[in-house]
Parts: sequence; C-alpha cells; structure tokens
Amino acid sequence: MSTNGPGSVLSAERSPTAAPPRSERDRLQQMVWIPGGEFLMGSDGHYPEEAPAHRVRVSGFWIDRTQVTNAAFRRFVKATGYVTLAERPPDPAMYPGAKPEMLVAGSTVFRQPPGQVGLGNHYAWWGWLPSADWRHPEGPGSTLNGRERHPVLHVAWEDVAAYAAWAGKAIPTEAEWEYAARGGHDGWSFAWGEELAPQGKMLANYWQGTFPWQNLALDGHERTAPVGSFPPNGYGLSDMIGNAWEWTSDWATARHEAGSPCCAATVNPRGGSQQASIDPQADGVDIPRKVLKGGSFACAANYCQRYRPAARMAHSIDTSTNHIGFRCVVRPDEGDGATR
Repeated sequence: MSTNGPGSVLSAERSPTAAPPRSERDRLQQMVWIPGGEFLMGSDGHYPEEAPAHRVRVSGFWIDRTQVTNAAFRRFVKATGYVTLAERPPDPAMYPGAKPEMLVAGSTVFRQPPGQVGLGNHYAWWGWLPSADWRHPEGPGSTLNGRERHPVLHVAWEDVAAYAAWAGKAIPTEAEWEYAARGGHDGWSFAWGEELAPQGKMLANYWQGTFPWQNLALDGHERTAPVGSFPPNGYGLSDMIGNAWEWTSDWATARHEAGSPCCAATVNPRGGSQQASIDPQADGVDIPRKVLKGGSFACAANYCQRYRPAARMAHSIDTSTNHIGFRCVVRPDEGDGATR
C-alpha cells in the first residue's frame, strides 16, 4: 500500500538549495566509465515482464561504483535541509478514505515472520511502520550507527531525483542500468555467469533459505550489507545484484516493447509513459510507477528470483521501503545531468 503523496515532480519548496559539488573531479569521484555498446536486454526465459529479449545500444556514461550510502545521503541532507517523503505526513487528499492513523510519516519495513507462512499475501512480511525512514531503517529505536557504508534506504522516487539533481548527476535508465550490471558479459543469467553460487560461493547479498521465514544468511548478512562487500562485476561495479533494489528513471511497463524490425538495436531507449505506468489493479489510486532493478536481500530461490541483470519490478513512486536504494549516472552530453 502506498503511504505517501506522489512526487513525480520535485516541488519548489523542497528543491535542494545548497550548491552541489560542481567540479568534474568531485562529480565523477567514485564513478566508473561504461563504454557505449550493444547488448541483449531482457529475457525470454524468466518472468513475463522481462520479455521480449531485444537488442539495445547505449551511449557511454559514468555510473556510481556503489549504491549511494547513508553517509553520502547524510551529506546531501546536511547541505540542503532536504526532508524525505517518508519523513512527511501524507496528504489526505491523495488517499481518500485512508484511516487517520495511517496519515502520519512512515515507511514500509520487512518483518521476518516467526514461522512458515504462505507466499500469497505479502502483508505477512511487509508492513507500514510509523516513523520508519532513512535514519531509522527498522522504525523507532533503530539508527544508522555502524551503517554509514550501507546503502541508504526508505528513499522514494522524489528523494532520489532530488539527490541526483544536487549532485549534478542523473538516475540511470533501465537500459543503462542493465548494460552496466552485465559487466561486459552479454547473455549471462547472472552478473557473474550461469551458476548462482559457483562452488558454493555467495557473490551477492540475497536470501538463502526458505523465504520469508527462514534466513540462513550464508552470505553473512541478514539484511543489507556495507557496499562493496562482494566481488565487483566486470566493470568494477559493486552490488549491481542484491543488497537493495535500485531506482531507474524509466516508467514501468508490463513487458518490454518489441525490438526494431530486422533485428536493429534500439538506441538509448527511455521506456514507458507516466500514465501507462499506473497499475490498473490499484483500486483507483492513480500512482505512477518506475522500474526497479537488481533485486535485494529479500530475493530468494523460492520467491522473487530477481537477482539477475534482466529482472525488473514496477514500484510506485510515492512508496519507500527498507530494501530499495539507488545509484547515479553522468552522461557526457547532458552537462549537469538530468533526472527526467
């Protein structure tokens, strides 16, 4: 359930006002250059929304080596005074009929059930929690102590767009993100090959055990891990798979659009439309959705096998959780970047 008002356009009163780091050295620090190229985007062998696989060509761009951390996001908040969507009470006009006790600041938190539950009702492990936000990942009483290098969580689309604008960067398109995640290896199911855990080695932070009640934590982490805890991919990028889902700038679609005739690659696609991204099953709540990529610590073999470059998920722009983060890009032809 969405719990905050939509933020498809950053409102003027909440726009970052402090000057961002503008020098090229500052802007590109801890970023990796991804040379332009062509790849097979999507998959015909997994979830329906990943199909059809199609050829895509992207121009070269810079991308953050890691997911944006709590420490980096704190610098942004300190410089600008920005308040995230989860820290603001929702607008009652956006949620007619909502219970008053739900119209307080908060966010959605994963709560591991004490025993086995069916997989048909995600409310058995996801719940909205008052006062949960990026500073309090599990709600009141939780802190960021010792988590400075963990990915920032509880960030909605408006929040990541604001950070990117302040930093002089952009949020990647789905095509850019997937191309970077593949690490130069076109067609592999996983970012590192065809085997999820080669020789039993955990190469990303995802769920081991029976989701959502049994977490074996064979990768050493029950929830998020510090960024860079696992081997980087072929481009030197960390955590493109698992740890936290990542926002992209593309509006969600039920499936990929078919490729161009005669097998020509689509160049720099920016998919979907805002209106078409609205979930027709959302009980009349017209909240647009963006594409998330990469999976998270809550992706498991028995549920949500989306720890793959081709995997994608539609997510409402007004909703934050404690398993969604982001990273940024810089496109040479866009100057200070754009967040669309």
